[in-house]
Amino acid sequence: MKRRERTHDLIIIGGGPAGLTAGIHTARLGLKTAVFEAGTLGGRAAEASMYENFPGFPEGIVGKELIERMEKQISKFGADVKVFEKAIDLEVKGALKTVTTSKATYRSFALIIATGTQRRKLGVAGENEFLGRGVSYCSVCDGPFFKGLRVAVVGLTKEAIKDSLSMADMSKEVLLITHEGKIEAAEALKKKLLEKTNIKIVNGKVAAILGEKVVKAIKIVEFTSKRELREKVDGVFVSLGWVPSTEIVKKVGIDVDERGCIKVDRWQRTNIEGVFAAGDCTCGGMQLVTAAGEGAMAATTAMKYIRVKKEQAKS
Repeated sequence: MKRRERTHDLIIIGGGPAGLTAGIHTARLGLKTAVFEAGTLGGRAAEASMYENFPGFPEGIVGKELIERMEKQISKFGADVKVFEKAIDLEVKGALKTVTTSKATYRSFALIIATGTQRRKLGVAGENEFLGRGVSYCSVCDGPFFKGLRVAVVGLTKEAIKDSLSMADMSKEVLLITHEGKIEAAEALKKKLLEKTNIKIVNGKVAAILGEKVVKAIKIVEFTSKRELREKVDGVFVSLGWVPSTEIVKKVGIDVDERGCIKVDRWQRTNIEGVFAAGDCTCGGMQLVTAAGEGAMAATTAMKYIRVKKEQAKS
């Protein structure tokens, strides 16, 4: 049976802050816009308990509420937003781009890739259960809620050390649990870590996160002694790094760097004409506000490109 084909001016792959912002801009100006999201809208942004640094919300705003507002706004302008419809294949070399999803085939003059990233997870009991209730993957987003409390940061790289230093400035005590080995960072950064009197380094592997309605403790197995520790903590920040969700673009020739991040110029253009990228999949600012900004820039550039291509198609 032949799959249905539908044509749009622009297709956006990814329904996080970058993708939604891009769609708001293009749909508002009358471009026939489709947004495809493999899961629910918002991605990691919807998981944040509170954003206090997003412009326009002096009292802060819960991540889920902000995404709901973006969804309402993009729907108001008539964008075709499709959730739980995963893009599984792309064709990007022709004048019209083709996106094959789990349900149908779509064509458009341009694409914006906004697939975001996936945080590496611990994979232990309690991690999913207490997400947003003591477990976080973003110290910048959620750190201020743990002022004066005892927290754990899990990881051994530069990112984990920076998260620990940041949390040490606001928390009572920080347990830096290496989880996978010994600390891996420049000596200058290690020195800063050791100078902090309220950071305790634990060379061990996290076995479980414990609690009731919220996180209460963390279970650790020390590498050397194999002794099992149970440490009381109010929060657990998982800082094992992130992986860009860019597998779908690599196989069609869109350039990525050694980390898997999509390469773009200042106008969010990739190496393929008519294909743009924005948000965390480009590994830029890795903040909600920068993702939205990149989404707006990608939309602006894509709109100019689409107008030219539509005029050429008429002649």
